[in-house]
Parts: sequence; structure tokens; C-alpha cells
Amino acid sequence: MRLKEELIQLSGRQIAVSGQERKDYPSNFDQIAAITLHDTTYHCNRCGSICNSFLPGKIAYCRECIGLGRVSSADFLMRIKRENILPKKEHVLAWKGTLTPAQATVSQELIASYSMRSNHLVHAVTGAGKTEMLFAVVAKALESGGRVALATPRIDVVNELAPRFAAAFCQIQLGKYHGKDYQEPADDDLVICTTHQLLKFYQAFDLVIIDEVDAFPYRDSDLLAFGAKNAQKNGGCTFYLTATPSKAQLLEVKQQKINYSLLRRRFHGFDLPVPQAKLLLLPSINKHGKINKKVLLQIRKLVSLNKPLMIFVPKIRQLENYLSQLEYNFANKQVASVHAADADRLAKIEAFRNGQLDILLTTTILERGVTIKEAQVIVLDADDRIYNTASLVQIAGRVGRSANDPSGNVLFFYHEFRATISDAIKQIKGMNRL
Repeated sequence: MRLKEELIQLSGRQIAVSGQERKDYPSNFDQIAAITLHDTTYHCNRCGSICNSFLPGKIAYCRECIGLGRVSSADFLMRIKRENILPKKEHVLAWKGTLTPAQATVSQELIASYSMRSNHLVHAVTGAGKTEMLFAVVAKALESGGRVALATPRIDVVNELAPRFAAAFCQIQLGKYHGKDYQEPADDDLVICTTHQLLKFYQAFDLVIIDEVDAFPYRDSDLLAFGAKNAQKNGGCTFYLTATPSKAQLLEVKQQKINYSLLRRRFHGFDLPVPQAKLLLLPSINKHGKINKKVLLQIRKLVSLNKPLMIFVPKIRQLENYLSQLEYNFANKQVASVHAADADRLAKIEAFRNGQLDILLTTTILERGVTIKEAQVIVLDADDRIYNTASLVQIAGRVGRSANDPSGNVLFFYHEFRATISDAIKQIKGMNRL
């Protein structure tokens, strides 16, 4: 463990310690019980959850945030006080690109919201260039002595965003944090992390940005929303980014509880590729492990384009059969599969991005946040319950993201034409029409 004296420098962090350990911490740490009893109910002060589990001796502990290390009613959260304002900086943004007029409008709206410390929802189509639209407001926050966190529910999105922000803010101390790639905590000016990591902070950031706010596991998670709120400094603000806002978020906009920006077009100005829905009368893969001939025909057509092909399947257990079939039918192509628990996940995604793989079978872990040039997409069993409207819109959004290749193919294979498929196609067509 790092020396207590070193931890003093980690402003805005909160650290779980035992009752005995807390005596060793100096006075500049605020101390609060990790779990407190309210009436007859125990509440976790790290994640806000109700605690119904107990250790011997009737010691309550929290199961909801146990992935960050167990906390019990015998433990304490040591919260490291931070200065209200960091030293001001100058010319922190090294990015020299230009925004489209529509992007520039959104960028200015974000700066205005930050100046008023107002929360803001950015509703932008997939591939609109949300990252570049954030640069100016992040620069304003940092230059004025503020601290910024950009959090997203998915590890792959963190890995996509971190190098882009590191290049744009090359003189700023940037920390990247997620559960698959440990980095020693530091007193970073700019933090790129998963939303779970925000539970390790307390009133640390002047600006919190939640990217892909509609994505699992942040979507409908009281725990992660609690962590994001606690990580925001008193008097700070939070921005939310999504291509598919919830009804609750749009209601907040209507009630003028939150500022709002809408961007209907991608940065290159072309329409979003509209998915083609294709009915299958037989299973996508039969009991003998053979791929449906109709599916195989479409895969051959897309492979013949010599462009990277992403094939989404709903269940991890299906990957092995599909992989062996594709390796047999496309012996001259490089094929791989990936899922959340895959130890080689990051390496495979990078190989696919670099053109070393031709076909990548994947679960929904790659439905958002990953940009592959000239990608084509097939969704197998698009009527499976794992796919909701938002996820189908996001998957379709993997296609046509480059100005050099703004169109592409998105195929939804289904057995029952569910409302999720219909609504996803309607949303995409609606954005194109508007």
C-alpha cells in the first residue's frame, strides 16, 4: 500500500479503511462511516445502496460495490480534501482540427452551460464527432483551474477515448482508470474512466461528463448515478452524451431542468446507413453447427467487398460454433471472436482496427464507442431480448463513420419482427429525414 503521506496528494479521492487503520490517517482527511444505520436500514455511503447482508457479529456490508473492495459498518471512508481551485493554466488544447458549423454550435452551447454550471444533455447521432465537440469546454474548465472527469460505462470506450484526449491535451496530467488495466492513482487534472471508477471519488470534479449514458451498466443503475453525483464537486455540473436519450431525460429537457443540444447529422454530412431487416425461417445456426445458408450468402457478399466485417451474436456460447464455421468457409480470411471475459479482448480489437483481422464475431461489448474504418455489420438474431432499440441503433452506428466511406451495409437477421427492430430503423430514418 502507498504511504499515507503520499495519499494526501490524491485530492478528491475516497479510500475505504478499517476502523483500526483510520487512526493512522492525518487530519486533512474527512472521515465518514462506510455504512450507516438509518432507522432500521443500513445504507452504503460509497454507492448509496441498501445493505441487507451481514458478517458475523451483525456487521452489515455492501454487496453492490464489493467489486471495489468490501466495505462494512466497521469500516470508514477517508475522503481527501481538495483545494477549491487548481492553478490556472494556459493554452492546454493542442488539437488543431476544425469543427463543422453544427459541431461548433454544440461546442459553444456546452461552454455556456459550463459557465453557468448547468447540467447539459447532448443528443447526437452516432459518429457525429462528440469527442471533438468536448475539447473546447474541457479546455475552458482546465484553464480556469477546474478538474474534469470523462466517464463511460464501457471499458472499450475508455480505451478509445483516452489516447485521443491524451493527444489533444498533451501537457495535462491525464489518468485512465478501469478494472482491466490497473494504473496507480495520481492527482490527475483530467480523468478518463469507467463509471464504476467514479465511486472512488468524492466532490472531486468541476465538470463530470458521462458518455454513452444510455449504455449498460450505467443505464437504470442507481448505484452508478449516485457515484457520478458524489464525484461532482459542489457547484459543479454534469454533461450527458447519447445518441438514444431516454424518455426521462427528454422529459427533463422539456421541463427545462437540463440544457439540451441536438445534432442530427454526422460530421461528414451524409445520411446514417439504414439497416436492412431480413427474415429467417430457419435458425441462424442449426443443431449440427451449420450456418444458415441465407446468412452465409450475405456474409460472402460482404466479405467480397474486402472491408472489415463485424458479426454480432447475442450469446457468448454461440461464438465457438460460428467461429469454427467461418474459419472453414473463409479459410483465406483472418477470423476471430471476442467477448467481455476474453483475456485477449483488447489485443483482438486492436488487431481488427489495424486490419489484421477480416471478420470479428462479437457480443454487444462492441455495440458502441469503437470506430473501425469501412466496417460492415451483421446482427444475428436481432430479435433476441438482449438487443433493445438503443443497442440496435448503436450497432448500426458502427457503419459509415468515415468521410471517405460514409455508406455501408447493416443487416438485421430476425425470426420475429419485434418493435425493437422496427423502432431502431424508424429512429435512424427519422434522423436522416430531419
